[in-house]
Order: sequence, then C-alpha cells, then structure tokens
Amino acid sequence: MKKTTDEKLQTVIRKNTFYFFNPKFEEDYEGYLNSLKETLLNVKRRIETEGLKKEIFEDLISEKENGLKALLALTGFSNEYLKRLTTIIRIVDIPELNKLVYKTKWADETSPDNIQEWSDEKIHSLIKKNLFFRKGLVNIFFEGASIPFLAETIPLFELKKLSISKLKFEIPELIDTLIRYKEKGSYSGKKRNNPEIVIEEILNKLGLTWETGDLTELIDNAPDSKRTMDFIIPNKANPIIIVESSFLATTSSGQGDKSKTEISIDALIKEHYPTASFVGFVDGIGWYVRKGDLKRMVTAYEDVFTFHKDELSRFEKLLIEKVLKK
Repeated sequence: MKKTTDEKLQTVIRKNTFYFFNPKFEEDYEGYLNSLKETLLNVKRRIETEGLKKEIFEDLISEKENGLKALLALTGFSNEYLKRLTTIIRIVDIPELNKLVYKTKWADETSPDNIQEWSDEKIHSLIKKNLFFRKGLVNIFFEGASIPFLAETIPLFELKKLSISKLKFEIPELIDTLIRYKEKGSYSGKKRNNPEIVIEEILNKLGLTWETGDLTELIDNAPDSKRTMDFIIPNKANPIIIVESSFLATTSSGQGDKSKTEISIDALIKEHYPTASFVGFVDGIGWYVRKGDLKRMVTAYEDVFTFHKDELSRFEKLLIEKVLKK
C-alpha cells in the first residue's frame, strides 16, 4: 500500500536516529585514536628523560606505524599541507632550505616544471627508506619557521605550527594547537582571507567600479551556458574587462571540468562582448602540479595573472591602460 505524504513525514520524525553511527567502526576508530595518544605520551616521557632531541622524532616517524600522524596531531599541521609543502620544496631551489632538508639526498627531479605531487604512500616509503628525507622532514618542524623563504610563503596561521615549543609538549603551545584545530574552518572561510580581496583592493585604489554576476547578453542568449563572473569592470552594461579568479591550494578532479567551462565562456564572451577583455587570475600549487589542466585553463583567457606582486602590478597597469585612459 502506497504511503501518504504525512505517513512518510511521520516515519522520518518518529524513527529519526538523530546521529547515525556504526558501533563497530566507532570501536575500531577509538582504538586508532588511543594508539595515537599512547604514542605521543611515550614521546613525551622520552623527552622528559632525554631532553628534546631530533632523533626522538626521527624514531617516531620511522618506527611507529602512525608516527607521522602523531607528529602532525601534536603540531596541528595537516597531512595535506605537509604534502603541499613537500611539493614546493621539490620545486624551488633555495640553498638554505635545500641544506635544511638534505634535498640533494632524496630529490631526484630532473625538471621541476613537470613535478607531480607525491602520494601518501610515496612519502611514507621515503620516510622508512631514506635517512636524509626523514631527517629533513623533522628539521622542518624544528627549524622551518626560521627559513625566510618558508616564512614568506607559508601563511602565518600555518607557520606558527612549526614550533619547537609544540614539540616540547608545552601547555600554552598545546592549547594553541587546539585553538588552531578548532578555528581552521572559520579561518579558511573568512572573506578577507580570499585572494579576490587583493583584486578588490586594486580596483578601489584606482577608483574603479565593478559588478559581480551574470552578463546580460549571456542570460538572454546562452542561459544554459552562462556563469557568474567574479569581476565585471566597470559594469554589466558596458564591460571592458571581465576577470575570473581561480586560486587552488589543492588538486581536485574538477580542475579539468573547470578549464573546459572557462573555454566555453570565453567563446560566449567573444561572440556577445567582442570588445571586452576576458582575463584570469590562475594561481596556487594546485594548478602548478596539474600542468595538463593548467594548459587548457590558460587558453581560455586573453591574459593570465597570478597573485605575485609583479603580476599584481602588471594587472594594475592593464586597468589603467584599458579602463582609466579609455
């Protein structure tokens, strides 16, 4: 017998589990969490007995199955962020940083421009097999914050996690780790933390107006293909420069689709707004390590910028030439 809408509604209300959980999974996961806790307590006891030594953490990540995860939990540094940082170290050539991480002893890239991000399995394998990679990784947590390149590249919110005080299990630093864990989502979601704010600041500095949203002609002529534009300068009625921004700190399977979408939008703009310039801000390690998607992405734009200070200056000059002097 077919149920009425009210009967189906009452089923959800009366038989609601509120919070579903699998008891067996919960038990297994509690065992994993307890293992991390006991591992860190053993590290703490060893530091209290022997003093703070790099060798303690080298042993931790090489000998314990979840040693690296325990180190990351202690500092609040995420596994994904560590992978990004490892990729950056492989890309750049900074003598002081190279020396800190013993780069010549484990990095074998012949062309930094074609680097692919390492998997978790690759990193864990190197930790087990390569003494110098292991030592370099621990050095990052001990001394990374003192390297000027890292201090300039890593956001302060993350840089603060590379602290010797955290490795000493000092209470204020452990509290700092808890706070950063708690506030990570809020920090990432703050509008002021978006790179697009830098574009807004340049437009405001030059006294330029802009709008965000759908272009009128595309609403009328391509309603299924249109998309919201990040910056339409100076307005939708008379767009001179249309800007799209894509900053990716991580890689994703959707990057290929995004590049295809931008190419189709470029064709629509050329058709309906032939005098407007369609430019893009494409930046971040996520694009750097996906060269195929990146190549497709940049073909969509008349010009491409990053958030590097030199590129921001070049964008400002473009605005002056195309908008203010027009």
